[in-house]
Amino acid sequence: MLELKNVSAGYGAFQALFDVSLKVDAGEAVAVIGPNGAGKTTLLRTISKLIEPTAGTLSMEGRGYNAMPAHEVIGLGIAQVPEGRRLFPRLTVEDNLRMGAFLPAARAKFDERLEFVYSLFPKMKERRMQMAGTMSGGEQQMCAIGRALMSGPKLLLLDEPSAGLAPVVVQSIFGLMKTIRAQGFTVLIVEQNIQQVLKVVDRAYLLETGRIRQSGDAATLLASDEIRRAYLGV
Repeated sequence: MLELKNVSAGYGAFQALFDVSLKVDAGEAVAVIGPNGAGKTTLLRTISKLIEPTAGTLSMEGRGYNAMPAHEVIGLGIAQVPEGRRLFPRLTVEDNLRMGAFLPAARAKFDERLEFVYSLFPKMKERRMQMAGTMSGGEQQMCAIGRALMSGPKLLLLDEPSAGLAPVVVQSIFGLMKTIRAQGFTVLIVEQNIQQVLKVVDRAYLLETGRIRQSGDAATLLASDEIRRAYLGV
């Protein structure tokens, strides 16, 4: 579905990604793991075209989209849940969800998609008229995921969904990941909570200093002595 070949990217003179290649097949959940500052968020921003790659190719379902502007990428079926959630705090939950369905095709299915999101996140239905900025961090994360799902994406990008949340809330967020997987969504997730994320994905890539250092199925990486020593403290 998604394929990156030898992608490099950065910010001005600073290069953050070096020759990154990865694939996400339809129906898979894939994680990009690694330490803070490894380039994980830059990678997702490059996939979304919020940052222009300086080298390499991006393709979705066999269609290259290097030349596509960022605002058209969602039309390919790629929706991102950004780090920090980025909700509209003074809009209601339902209005935030409505913002995720701004494409004409999504607007035509608004009621159907809204009911689907409410079925996944019953708390959002309870809070639908509440200002999004007044909810807890975990509830805001649910709303941000719901907003992305409103576009009917083929590929869901999740950037550090557990960041800044209490441990008990983190458990519920990863529980939601399992639910989303069960609905058949294809997911690419960037996450520092390596032990948790490797339990809910099929495969993972280890990104360090902007380069892919290791990749494989999740169970193998979770059992890797190198990863356990470096990132799990065991």
